[in-house]
Amino acid sequence: MTPESRIFIAGHGGLVGSAIARRLTADGYREQVARTRAELDLENQAAVDAFFASERPEYVFMAAARVGGIQANDSYPAEFIYSNLMVEANVIHAAWKFGVRKLCFLGSSCIYPKLAPQPMTEDSLLTGALEPTNEWYAVAKIAGIKLCQAYRRQYGFDAISVMPTNLYGPGDNFHAQNSHVLPAMMRRFHEARLRGDPEVVIWGTGTPRREFLHVDDLAAAVVHLMHTYSAADIVNIGVGEDVTIRELADLVAAAVGYTGRIVTDPSKPDGTPRKLLDVSRLRALGWQPRIALADGIRETYRWFLANQGTFRA
Repeated sequence: MTPESRIFIAGHGGLVGSAIARRLTADGYREQVARTRAELDLENQAAVDAFFASERPEYVFMAAARVGGIQANDSYPAEFIYSNLMVEANVIHAAWKFGVRKLCFLGSSCIYPKLAPQPMTEDSLLTGALEPTNEWYAVAKIAGIKLCQAYRRQYGFDAISVMPTNLYGPGDNFHAQNSHVLPAMMRRFHEARLRGDPEVVIWGTGTPRREFLHVDDLAAAVVHLMHTYSAADIVNIGVGEDVTIRELADLVAAAVGYTGRIVTDPSKPDGTPRKLLDVSRLRALGWQPRIALADGIRETYRWFLANQGTFRA
């Protein structure tokens, strides 16, 4: 890519897409093509083809996806599998059909087997049963990776796939029921502090371990890989370190300024016991994260406070 390259970020308004846009802008990439969901329905193949035919992007970041936490995945399985399958199939096919030079597809670490050996290497994919609470989303994302590999194999299309760990940061979804663990926790602690609640209850036992990557670090990583990597093998993107959900709660409470008790609820599901990525392949490609978790949580809370009238809540 060069500063004059025409770049399409599918999902530019979301957590990941907006971070990629920020990174590209900071790096001097001026020709970014963006469409809102109202302007371009990525589930509509004819509309996607017409967009690619008219705009002719040279590079594509495939960051559009229907995402959510355990409750959202469990409540809307048909929506999660259908929407993600349609969007990725339409965009990847149109990118190849209309001569895109390179595409980066973003998967997710939650599509690895539930009991994959830790830390999870890229070759763990499809070696065991999925986590039941998000299998619909996982199946769709695995299909997207396989689409990229199939188009590379049959047509020589330069499509790469990356596997980010749990993400957080400015632009996240802070919905009370349908968000991921860190933003959901941040909103609950914030509201508990305002109400003066003596305690906050968190789902599960608090013992599962999770890895968290600031979305601006992810954006830096995918831009780096668009310059340096071209192969069918997927690449994990993470920090290589994890914390328990209970430790995460302590970090969020400290950032928010909540001083009450934190109580676990073992009757609620924990999900996968541990999710830690092996990031040796990424580091061998010359990249590593810069934002520490505690610093990133504090920065995200500042964004939360400044944008309460605009974010999805």
